[in-house]
Amino acid sequence: MTAFLLALVLATALMHASWNAIVKVVSDRLVSLALVNFTHTLLALAALPFVGVPAPESWPFLIASVVIHQAYYAGLVMQYRFGDLGQVYPLARGASPLLVAAAAWIWAGEALGTGAVLAILLITGGTLSLALSGRGQGGNRLAVAWALFTALTIAGYSVADGLGGRAAGDTLAYIVWLFLLDGLPMPLILPLLRGREELTASLRRYWLPGLLGGVLSSTAYGVVIWVMSQAPLAMVTALRETSVIAAALIGALFLKEPFGGRRILATCLVALGIAVLQFS
Repeated sequence: MTAFLLALVLATALMHASWNAIVKVVSDRLVSLALVNFTHTLLALAALPFVGVPAPESWPFLIASVVIHQAYYAGLVMQYRFGDLGQVYPLARGASPLLVAAAAWIWAGEALGTGAVLAILLITGGTLSLALSGRGQGGNRLAVAWALFTALTIAGYSVADGLGGRAAGDTLAYIVWLFLLDGLPMPLILPLLRGREELTASLRRYWLPGLLGGVLSSTAYGVVIWVMSQAPLAMVTALRETSVIAAALIGALFLKEPFGGRRILATCLVALGIAVLQFS
C-alpha cells in the first residue's frame, strides 16, 4: 500500500470516530443516525447527475451492502445504548479485520504476506485490548453482544463494497448509488417509531449534529470504498479500524471516559501495526 493510500485511510479513521462520537453523545441516537443517513441521500442526489450507473455485475454486492448496513445501524444504536464509546467502539471495529481477511481470502483470493498478517494481528490486538480496558466502566454482556453483532455487519458490508466497487467499472458511481439507496430506509421507518411531536422536537434539536455526522460519514466511507478498489480489503479494513484510537481519545477528552495505561499500550500496538503494514 502506498503512503498516499495509507494517509487517506488514516484520515477517514478520524472522521469515522468523530461521527460515532456524535451519535453517542446525542440523547436520541435513532434520530441522530437517521439524520446521518438522510444526509447520505441528499449528498448522493446532488452527485447523481454527474455519474453513470454501476455495471450490472456490481448490483448484487450493492444491494447486499444496503441490507447489511441497515443491520449495522441497528447494532450501532443498541451498542451505544448499553456501553461506553471507549468499550463498544473498539470491540466492534477491532473484531472485523480478521473476519474481512478470511472472507477476502475465500471470495476474492487475496492472500496476504507474513508482514501484512503480522500488521493486521497487531492492529486487531491493540483495538481489542482497548475494549478490554473498558470492561469495568459501564460494560455489560448486552453491550458486548451488540458490539460483536456490529462487527459481523462491518465485515459483511466491507467485503460487499470492496468487491462491488471493483466490479462496478466506475467506483464513484457505485459509491453514489450506495449512499442514495442506503440512506432511504431509516428516515422512512423513523416516523413509525417516534410520535409526531417527539420526532419534530428531536429533528429540530439534532439536525446540525446529524448533518455534520452525515458529511463525515459519507466522506470517510466513500474514500474507503475507493481505496478498497486499489488495495487488499483486509489491509484497508485494519487501517480503518485505527479509528478506535481517536475514539478512545474523544471519549477521554469530551465524554469523561477513562484513558489508562492499558489504552496507552494499545495505542502503541496499533501504531506498530501501522508501521509494519507500511513496510511489509
